[in-house]
Amino acid sequence: MRTHLARATGLGATICLCVVLAASAQAPTAQLELPGYFRYSPAQLRAYEQSLRPRMNQLKQAAEKLSDFGNHQAWIAHREANGLAEIHETWTDFMLIVSGEASLVLGGKIDSPYAESPGEIRGSGVTGGALRVVHEGDVVNIPAGMQHRFLVKEGSQVTFFTMKIEKVR
Repeated sequence: MRTHLARATGLGATICLCVVLAASAQAPTAQLELPGYFRYSPAQLRAYEQSLRPRMNQLKQAAEKLSDFGNHQAWIAHREANGLAEIHETWTDFMLIVSGEASLVLGGKIDSPYAESPGEIRGSGVTGGALRVVHEGDVVNIPAGMQHRFLVKEGSQVTFFTMKIEKVR
C-alpha cells in the first residue's frame, strides 16, 4: 500500500512539474508592442494626486490626457474645490474615483451657461438635479448630454480617472 502511495505521489509531482515547465516555456519573455493596449496600476493612478496638485488652475483643478484612442480618451483629474457645471454634448464620462470624496450634482439646469468650445457647455452652477456622493473605488457613468458638477468640501480632494467615450451618432 505504501509503495502504491509513493508511486502515485511521485507520479503526481512529476505531472505537476511537467505542466509548470511547459507553461513557463510558453509564457512570453519580452514586452510585445500591443497597439491600443493601456494599463495603469492603482498606485500609478494615485500618484497623480501629488503630481497634478502643483499644476492646479484658479479653480483648484488640474487634468492630464493619458491617451487618445480616437473614439475614446483616457484622462486623470484632481480637484480640491467645486468645479464648474458641465455638459459634454458628445462625450460620455466613465469614471473611477481613485482617491478622496466628492459630491456630484447630476441633471437639473445649468446656471449662466456658455459654450467653452463646440459641444462643451459650462456654467456657474446647477439648479435642481440629484446629489450623489462618490468615494475612492466608485465607478460612475455620466452619459453624454447630462448636466453635472463636482462639489468638493473645503480641505478635501478628489482624484479620478475618466474614460471619455464619444457618443455614437
